[in-house]
Amino acid sequence: MEKTAQDEASAQHMPSRLGEVAYMNMKEQLIRGAFSPGDKLTVRRVSEMLGVSSTPARDAINRLVLEGGLVYSAPKTVIVPRLTLADLQEVTQMRIALEGLAASLAIREELDDTIEQLVAIQAKIDEALDDRRYLDALWHNKEFHFAIYKRSGMPYLIQTIESLWLRVGASFNGLYPEFSETRYGARNHRCAIEALADRDAAAARAAIENDIRDGFRQMRKASFDPVPRNISMA
Repeated sequence: MEKTAQDEASAQHMPSRLGEVAYMNMKEQLIRGAFSPGDKLTVRRVSEMLGVSSTPARDAINRLVLEGGLVYSAPKTVIVPRLTLADLQEVTQMRIALEGLAASLAIREELDDTIEQLVAIQAKIDEALDDRRYLDALWHNKEFHFAIYKRSGMPYLIQTIESLWLRVGASFNGLYPEFSETRYGARNHRCAIEALADRDAAAARAAIENDIRDGFRQMRKASFDPVPRNISMA
């Protein structure tokens, strides 16, 4: 049976659609800390991991290189970059400003469903920490934060925050096991839930800002000289 013009058009667009799916999948894994700084990835490995051919895998890698989530170390090999201390401090300062803003704007009517969602997500985080499933905890951590930020109703703000998480996601691996033992993140998350329940924008902002600061201190401790530049993160 002869192909119609629509069939040919669909076939032409298939690689780009597969590339988009591969890109979103890979990006999400980087954001959620599925990879650690310094991890090496080849086109073949990404292709096998995502269940796609080499072309969409390469397309996804190239886009993520442009966005700073990956760095080429050889023609067919990329690495997950290690942030310098200066990079981590800059990203953290931007996160404090933007994520704090998003949290403060999340105080809107009809918050009950969001609060129930956050409580359920935090229960999954707690369970993962109890079982020392740190990658699962990181996976749910992203869900928790962005469930709040989406309440801001500002898609460009959320997109910018997501780009910062792409840069810092691999460094989240430095949070554990210490964050599991101290439960700083769980405490901050519960403060955020309480602030949303109270419709307290300032408290919601403070809870998220404290969460980011606590995370920064642990990531710095895990990877860098404990004495930072003269930039206030407190």
